[in-house]
Amino acid sequence: MRAFLFAWNPDKWEWPDLEQDVKDLAETGIFVDAWSCASHKAVREGDKAYLIKLGKEPKGIMGSGFISSEPFIGENHRGQPRMRILVNFDRLLDPYKEEILALDVLKSGALASQHWSTQSSGIAIKPDLVHELESVWLDFLKDKLRR
Repeated sequence: MRAFLFAWNPDKWEWPDLEQDVKDLAETGIFVDAWSCASHKAVREGDKAYLIKLGKEPKGIMGSGFISSEPFIGENHRGQPRMRILVNFDRLLDPYKEEILALDVLKSGALASQHWSTQSSGIAIKPDLVHELESVWLDFLKDKLRR
């Protein structure tokens, strides 16, 4: 399985509908959004997608899903043309209202060899880390449910 990391930095662009998008996903099971993709030549429909929040704390993984389109040219948050893809989210957390998988966790153990504080969205996650990341993410989500 291949996986890609998509980045959101609220210092660079706002997500005014985040709270509603989280609610919509919880209520309907569907939330699809377009993201810029640096690895547009490598990405394929069905590949795993993770969303990381960067910038000010909290930082870490706040969502996951799968890529649900081929790359296309679309406008980024500044109105500039970029290669983009659609991500069909299966999990989306509001980092201002709930805990996310902390960047400190990602920077420890086996996952430490991945560059997590990326300036580009849609970078490949190292193939040998994909299963470890999925395991850590699922354990984190299960732990959240128990609390």
